[in-house]
Amino acid sequence: MKIVTKTAKFTNPLYLESGRILEPYQIVYETYGELNEDKSNVVVVCHALSGSHHAAGRYEGDRKPGWWDSLIGDGKAIDTKKFFVICTNTIGSCFGSTGPMSKMYPSDQPYRFKFPVITIKDMVKAQKILFAKLGIDKVEAVIGGSMGGMQALRFAVDYPGFAKKIIPLAATHATRPWVIAFNEIAKEAIIKDPDFKGGAYDPKEIQEKGLTGLAIGRMAGHISFLSPYSMDRKFGRDYVPNEGLYELLGRFQVERYLEYNGYNFSKWFDPLSYLYIIKAINLFDLSNGYEGLEEALERVKSKLYLISFKNDLLFLPEEMKEIDLAMKRVGKGDLSHYYEVDSDYGHDAFLVEVDKFANYINEILEGKR
Repeated sequence: MKIVTKTAKFTNPLYLESGRILEPYQIVYETYGELNEDKSNVVVVCHALSGSHHAAGRYEGDRKPGWWDSLIGDGKAIDTKKFFVICTNTIGSCFGSTGPMSKMYPSDQPYRFKFPVITIKDMVKAQKILFAKLGIDKVEAVIGGSMGGMQALRFAVDYPGFAKKIIPLAATHATRPWVIAFNEIAKEAIIKDPDFKGGAYDPKEIQEKGLTGLAIGRMAGHISFLSPYSMDRKFGRDYVPNEGLYELLGRFQVERYLEYNGYNFSKWFDPLSYLYIIKAINLFDLSNGYEGLEEALERVKSKLYLISFKNDLLFLPEEMKEIDLAMKRVGKGDLSHYYEVDSDYGHDAFLVEVDKFANYINEILEGKR
């Protein structure tokens, strides 16, 4: 599989949903496979909160492949022998695209809190500008999970007909209080951490030591990414060996898991980017600018393939069903297909249990559904 990583730079202003502008800005993106002559084999992949443009394959020296490597590649569900796959790093993120730690032109100083609030709509608008620059005005499909699914839905509403197929997984049409509440824990933990220094932290120190506030916020996130069933199966009531059962700070395996993942995460993900992205997730509502969800969905011309997961506690299956029902109410039932994956893993099943839906996605892309 051919992997190419590039950076596209833009000097024209990006007009944001908030009324502010971003200029100049850049987007890092990665491609897999070969673009055919008439540019008709493009599949756009959108990443989730902590993801990046590196969706598949391995860089030299990598221990782990890209975050959706089990789905994307030669002979896989998204077959890079047939499709030209593009995954961009969203604006606001911390993997090369313009975000809060980027230099605020013409200064050499980073934006930090001067970076404008961005929305999912802004992320998608920036990607659409990139695709226009690449001469791509139509794609076979847009696919993504969680925040990536939100982006896919925005493509469907904001750019009708741009994609033949829209495939959001484990997403919603509007972020509910349950998710906003988990994000509030992360926000408070980050901004109240003394080492955050009101946003004036040294990023090199964060990469070396991590940030306790971000680690705690990520622990809360991990709880929402799993389910009681997957936690029972993964950890049970097992205790960490060599830690006394009656020692006050002795840990169960689930506690060690949360600590390890939380503190490790805080060394490689920027805390300001985390704040900006969870704000974008909190703000997400497909009906913004319309009388309601149905009016927004009246714009849709693509086929929607709505994939939910049975025991996803972050974005409940009923939230995706609401989109399907609304499509039927506006007379677009023929464009909407709902599929619920039988899984008790939780929200992260879209990353972990790919084998349960890979064939379904392959059949969509091959025109069999």
